[in-house]
Amino acid sequence: MNSVLLMLPDFGLILLGAVLARRLGFGRPFWEGAERLVYYALFPPLLFTAIVNARFSIASEGRMLVAALGAFLAAVALGFAARILFRPQPAFFASCVQTAFRYNSYIGLALAQSLAGAQGVALMALILAFCVPLANVFAVTALARHRQTGVLREMAVNPLILSTVAGLIVNLLGFELPPLLNTFLSRLGSASLALGLLAIGAGLTFASVHEERPTMAWLILVKLAAKPAIALALVHALGLGGVAALTVVLFAALPTASSAYILAARMGGHAAPVAYAITVQTLLAMVTLPLWISLAPR
Repeated sequence: MNSVLLMLPDFGLILLGAVLARRLGFGRPFWEGAERLVYYALFPPLLFTAIVNARFSIASEGRMLVAALGAFLAAVALGFAARILFRPQPAFFASCVQTAFRYNSYIGLALAQSLAGAQGVALMALILAFCVPLANVFAVTALARHRQTGVLREMAVNPLILSTVAGLIVNLLGFELPPLLNTFLSRLGSASLALGLLAIGAGLTFASVHEERPTMAWLILVKLAAKPAIALALVHALGLGGVAALTVVLFAALPTASSAYILAARMGGHAAPVAYAITVQTLLAMVTLPLWISLAPR
């Protein structure tokens, strides 16, 4: 119950974003600007400072990373299995398969902060440092058949990848940020969480999707049920507990990323069913996330 109560403010921000966009005249151009602001200027400093200021080592958090990466790669495999199981249209599959394994970093970091404070944010950022590049590789590769785009180029200019890698380098080298710079970047990062959650709510769409329903249901089931279940099994198998176990399960249970829609639209895929998947997963996660987190070993 405590986990549910801690999550309510974050889900409240998502619902507030939906109300602002639909009832109070905040149009799509405003939210597109807000999304770009968060993506390029606010969210990267949050990732960077969380990793730089964290007290961890990749060696000591190895079991946590194994559990998180194991669950992530299992979701990738199950997502791509939909092509064999349901034989969906190629364009639909290339656009939507990413919804089985991509995750909403904004929600993840906001909830990590609510549930476990600075340590939770640091551990979530460490998981993201490894999984953000992988998620982009798999998602871009699936869409590349429809519009030729270099995977390495996408990774090289991704602000989330750049900030996480930079933070890891600075942390491992033992550097400390000057106090004024640290305060400046921390305040930018703090602003990203609330604005990012509001933007998620504003982007929810309730337009139904009639094509490829079995495939869509499978991808949602993989993301919200199979992936967290696998993570929970790995957490127990590896003997994890406390904040590390909580962070792995939280990461695995997150709904898919809102950036999945942007990627599908930019690379000439079917963006509408991706937007539908994002909406359904975000709404269902308000119920499933607290349930999975309650099962994490303390």
